Amino acid sequence: MAHEPPVKPTISADARRPRATLRGHFQICRVDHWIKNVFVLPGIVVALSVQTIKVSPWLPLHIVIGLLATGLVASSNYVLNEILDAPYDRLHPTKHLRPVPSGRVNIPLAYVQWLALMVAGLGLGLLISVPLTVTLAGLWIMGPIYNVPPLRSKDLAYVDVLSESINNPLRMLAGWYIVASTQFPPASLLMAYWMIGCYFMGLKRFAEFRIINDAARAAAYRKSFAHYTEARLLSSISFYGSAAMLFFGIFLMRYRLELVLSFPLVALFMAVYMQLSFKRNSAVQAPENLWREPLLVATVGVCCALMVVLLFVDVPVLQDVFEKTPWRWAH
Repeated sequence: MAHEPPVKPTISADARRPRATLRGHFQICRVDHWIKNVFVLPGIVVALSVQTIKVSPWLPLHIVIGLLATGLVASSNYVLNEILDAPYDRLHPTKHLRPVPSGRVNIPLAYVQWLALMVAGLGLGLLISVPLTVTLAGLWIMGPIYNVPPLRSKDLAYVDVLSESINNPLRMLAGWYIVASTQFPPASLLMAYWMIGCYFMGLKRFAEFRIINDAARAAAYRKSFAHYTEARLLSSISFYGSAAMLFFGIFLMRYRLELVLSFPLVALFMAVYMQLSFKRNSAVQAPENLWREPLLVATVGVCCALMVVLLFVDVPVLQDVFEKTPWRWAH
């Protein structure tokens, strides 16, 4: 009697469909992106360099709580971004593997997660000061402005970079208000921080545009790419970099002339960052991975260390060099 071949068990479509997982919900918080909260630290350092600010003995604890609060609010925005960008991420060479487009997230639960992270972040902010909480609320509001239709600023060329990068001065404000709750930082410094953020974001767009290498596909993935070209992106990046240095120059001439000694390292850092954007699969597309670039890390480390020293150490000779006119030198 002939033996019939064994019948292979069939797998239903429901069984093959990816399911929501705890890991997927954790991943959309993008905790690895909390490295961007390093932009909070200059606000802390600059505030400490101002002599008129009274430092609380609880400052170390406030710094930890403030950084955690900023991270939670940022994660709330990342969750919203992951939810609303899923249809576009499916068209990206690598982002289609993210938890939401790959089906590993329960969408209604993700919206609850979005709100819960915001409430937790603002609640921690209140433990420090009202100005910090208001700043964190502003950081959170930028999430819906950037992601939610009909405004969805990320779809508008140039506005996408400007609106996303405003998170930079907001992070600096958060750092400032961790230390000082009654004063406002110099506007020139906030503008410089905004424009350098635009410089970074513009290069991120440039690197993304180059790797997709298909105008139609790029526009389908990100609507602002329908207007962008490599030439337009590079022109805007040049504007952002020049504006950042202009406002930084205004700040240092008025408040801390010693920082002029850091200019060569700042320029080197900006040049290294731009060079990275031309690499294939550049880390500029994923700033949380920039720590893997040794030259960039070394440049940033030395530059930041020098700037911290210059914020606290006076160099009187610079006043003579930059403030005296040739006539005064002659007499």
